[in-house]
Amino acid sequence: MLTKENGENMDYKQMTAPCGLDCFNCIGYLAREDLNLIPVIAEALNISPEQAKNAVCNGCRNQDGKIPFIPMECSVYPCAKRKGISFCYECDDFPCDHLHPYADQAAILPHNTKVFNLCLIKKLGLENWAEEKAKDVKDTYFKGNWKL
Repeated sequence: MLTKENGENMDYKQMTAPCGLDCFNCIGYLAREDLNLIPVIAEALNISPEQAKNAVCNGCRNQDGKIPFIPMECSVYPCAKRKGISFCYECDDFPCDHLHPYADQAAILPHNTKVFNLCLIKKLGLENWAEEKAKDVKDTYFKGNWKL
């Protein structure tokens, strides 16, 4: 189990977005503790390092669905909240257009992994996915080779 800087165990439910994104592996969240990631965020988002410091995130559930480095409003978080569900796979409408992949942002945002992550969470359970698979999914998406 991952631990926070204060030694407490990671609350995977709190640190996984309703859409299936793993906030605990996100550079915006990790930069809270690793300041070496600030220039990486600045370069990826084409913003100044000072602006990148303000882009550090605590996870969407802890920020009422608002992510500092994403300029658009999230439609998933308020939908899940309104429906009273923790994760989108619990919804009768899953998958829906709120989870649509974003081809224009595929190189910098992990949004295309959402549905895959949600299916894995449903199949493996949140904790098993978080500890055994989430980082691998992100690493494969950004650095892996395509397999068909």
